[in-house]
Amino acid sequence: MTSKTRLSVLILSTPLLAFVVIGGLMGQASASNRDQVFQHLRVFEDVVSLVLNNYVEEVKVDRAMEGALRGLTEGLDPDSAYLNAQQTRLVESGTPLPEGRVGIELTRQFYLRVIAARDGSPAAKAGLQTGDYVRGIDGRSTREMSVFEGMRLLHGAPGSAVTLTIIRGNAAEPHEVRLVREKATGPRVTGRMLDGGIGYVRIAAFGDGSVPELRKQVASLAASGATSLVVDIRSTAEGAYENGIGAARLFVQEGTLTQRAGRDAAGAPETVAAQAGDGEFRMPLLLLVTAGTSGPAEVFAAAMHGNQRAEIVGEHTIGRAGIQRLVKLPENRALWLTHARYLRPDGEPIHGKGLAPDIAAASLDVEFGAAAATRDPILDAALERAKTR
Repeated sequence: MTSKTRLSVLILSTPLLAFVVIGGLMGQASASNRDQVFQHLRVFEDVVSLVLNNYVEEVKVDRAMEGALRGLTEGLDPDSAYLNAQQTRLVESGTPLPEGRVGIELTRQFYLRVIAARDGSPAAKAGLQTGDYVRGIDGRSTREMSVFEGMRLLHGAPGSAVTLTIIRGNAAEPHEVRLVREKATGPRVTGRMLDGGIGYVRIAAFGDGSVPELRKQVASLAASGATSLVVDIRSTAEGAYENGIGAARLFVQEGTLTQRAGRDAAGAPETVAAQAGDGEFRMPLLLLVTAGTSGPAEVFAAAMHGNQRAEIVGEHTIGRAGIQRLVKLPENRALWLTHARYLRPDGEPIHGKGLAPDIAAASLDVEFGAAAATRDPILDAALERAKTR
């Protein structure tokens, strides 16, 4: 194939592939929106032609096109991703990821960025925290890396190591952090009594078994005389949405817990409501949250707050409540696409919006490598509120 023929094929096929991607997203759009899509496709075709004919050196076509498709999905939300043929085959094979993990959840902001580090994980022991930029994984820059790819690179055999290049805040120099992967173990839910008849419960993750553990802890605290609860879901990001909803059922007797909406559903979103037997614990609650509160923890908090079962204390949450699935493309490529999302009980979005606290309080900034802060302004604010209720 001559260079001229290759160029002609590329100019014709690239807008077609973009049409497949965009058309899938816009399939239910209005006629006016579809007109806008076609206008952008014409501009895209012009850009491809101009770049290939006028750039200072010969363009590596495959790299340029993959970059364009990555950019298209990155503009949707951090959890959506364009997958090349190799990544698509791995997902379709159904091969489970290695059990070794470092205990962080990632989002994307220019580079990959830490949402939260799970309690007791290798990442938490190394001092990683919400907001840290992951500039590199084993020497690979994350500048053009999706969350999908980054999370998979963090998995490995238990006992194996991965090196992360970390930037915190405005620091000029990065930190190299070597983490040894391990299988996630240990309690997800812990509790203790505080002064004044206040029970404190920490939910580190909404994994399998977290709901029975939460029930056990709350029952134990109630038997010890707790008349109110502080439930700590700061930097809680791991787990399944079903477990976040199941945790809310322990406290909400009746009403809508959440709604689930997607482009596939015709009409109103699916409503998930409390059922007979729900709401076994009636004591008042305060929820502690931070910018690292994410996913099932946000759905749990929204259900509790939306049913007037808890006040929220702390920081604005990240807003990450989407569900992804594989959408196939030509040439064995695919999209890992957010196709549905959980809503607050009143139908307002969580995804991309987050939850605002009733009582604002901020975590203390900690320099990289410094000892953990001895003060806890968010917990202090919650205890002060508990005394005045």
